[in-house]
Amino acid sequence: MPASDPHAATPRHSRAVRITHWLTTIAFAALLVSGVEVLLSHPRFYWGEVGNVNTTPLLSIPVPSSRDAVRTGYDFVLPDQNGWSRALHFQAAWLALIVGFFYVVIGLRTGHFRQNLIPADRRWRALRKDIGDHLRLDRVAMSSITSYNGLQRLSYLAVVFVLFPLVVWTGLAMAPGFTSLVPSAVALLGGRQSARTLHFLGTIGLVLFTLVHVTMLIIAGFRPRVVAMITGTAEQS
Repeated sequence: MPASDPHAATPRHSRAVRITHWLTTIAFAALLVSGVEVLLSHPRFYWGEVGNVNTTPLLSIPVPSSRDAVRTGYDFVLPDQNGWSRALHFQAAWLALIVGFFYVVIGLRTGHFRQNLIPADRRWRALRKDIGDHLRLDRVAMSSITSYNGLQRLSYLAVVFVLFPLVVWTGLAMAPGFTSLVPSAVALLGGRQSARTLHFLGTIGLVLFTLVHVTMLIIAGFRPRVVAMITGTAEQS
């Protein structure tokens, strides 16, 4: 019998995972760019239902604003890009929501979450060791390209089932059309301004996840992992 090729390509990501991954990447990039522009119109955050320039903010971002009425300590005002940024933000949000919905449905139907995201060994000692190895950026522990490690599985589960739903919920809670139909969506959060603050904090969480995700890809081997997410197959070195 011919010897098997140790470098032979093996199936890694399904077509559905690859398509939803790249569509989500595009949507998130558009949401981030447009979200920054929207933020600059009023870089302050409040808690409750009402918040304005005469209200003490819960959190203030030290950046210049694009509106004269918002005093930020800078002696200049940025160009107002609120029109196109809001339109792009809403369109990208719907793309992310639709793609996310199909990802969850497909993941549940195909067993993707059970097979690839829920840790195979859920004993705390094993999880702690796996997470510790990856937090220490252990190259040996990070070398596998054909399966997710424990840290990846837990962080992906947190993003898919906690952070992403939080950002979607808080985003919808700021939409008057939606809250007129489902007023409890904003009431449970404590008000429209509370929803805006939580939306911002959830976004920061997603940005931090993305930065860590890309950093670990670079350390573990950026090119083969990106190729695997494009082609669906991976070569184990």
